[in-house]
Amino acid sequence: MLSDFRIGLLAKFLCFAIIAVGISLIWGFTGIMSLGHGVFFGLGAYCMAMYLKLEASTSGVPDFMEWNGITELPFIWSIFKNPIFAICSAILLPFLIAWIIGYVTFKNRIKGVFFSLISQAVVVVTVTLFIGSQQITGGTSGLTNFFTVFHVPLADPGTKSFLYFLTVSLLAIVMGISLILTKTRFGRLLIAIRDGENRLRFLGYNPAIFKVFIYALSAAFAGIAGALFVLQVGIITPEMMGIIPSIEMVLWVAIGGRHSILGAAIGAILTNSAKSFLSETYPEFWTIFLGGLFLLVVLYLPNGLVGIVEKFKVRFFKKEKKEAEKDAADSLVS
Repeated sequence: MLSDFRIGLLAKFLCFAIIAVGISLIWGFTGIMSLGHGVFFGLGAYCMAMYLKLEASTSGVPDFMEWNGITELPFIWSIFKNPIFAICSAILLPFLIAWIIGYVTFKNRIKGVFFSLISQAVVVVTVTLFIGSQQITGGTSGLTNFFTVFHVPLADPGTKSFLYFLTVSLLAIVMGISLILTKTRFGRLLIAIRDGENRLRFLGYNPAIFKVFIYALSAAFAGIAGALFVLQVGIITPEMMGIIPSIEMVLWVAIGGRHSILGAAIGAILTNSAKSFLSETYPEFWTIFLGGLFLLVVLYLPNGLVGIVEKFKVRFFKKEKKEAEKDAADSLVS
């Protein structure tokens, strides 16, 4: 029912929904606000883009390297000739880096706003590094001009349809894994960390272990989203992994409902759909609208859009319960 352009947009929004699910796990369920998930998204995207760039190169060396006088492919690039390695790296590299960051910070009991600031510092350092390493990363222009994946044209409608359904499937898998985790004892431990970390520690648990794992898992989800994003959009730049995109990712979850896996995904899709529509129609007002929407959610809808639905459900069931009790009382009287 949608045009090819709209299908591509929807696929991109579904990639963002995968990131939102991971942020919901660490923020909504564990109480860790990360303002640096753009880094993990970017790392996954660059890993995939490096393979695509090499496949598109006729000389064996990416075009931007030739422009900088590099005639021999660096080792860091040569290992990405293997597509399986590139795909695995898009998932495992963000996971490992998040594990290291999480281990260093959570082991030292750094949390709250201090962790949020550290995550932003990681973004600044990473973006600066990618921009400064122009001969390796493409600098501010990033990586683009991809034509094929596994030697299949990316512009082919069949390829676009396949990538769309692949994104839908991976989003479903990510949401399924997240829902299973939150419904088990592990999920209850995450909520316990959020609501009373010291109490959990006094019961004999080490909260740092659970926090490191869930943080690394959410980073892996962001890496998957980044790899899919490159296939859908065909470009990745350091700007896309900066502070503003990282903050926007948190906004998607807040608007949808940070305590709900489904709500986080819906928030990402709806917010970016609204962004696409409003930025096309009223580009100068979009950022004002986004800021106002976030203030509205923080002040009046702390549980996001899902919280509104839950309130209506509670009121509806209360009304039904009262009616049932009234009918029961009437029958007793009669």
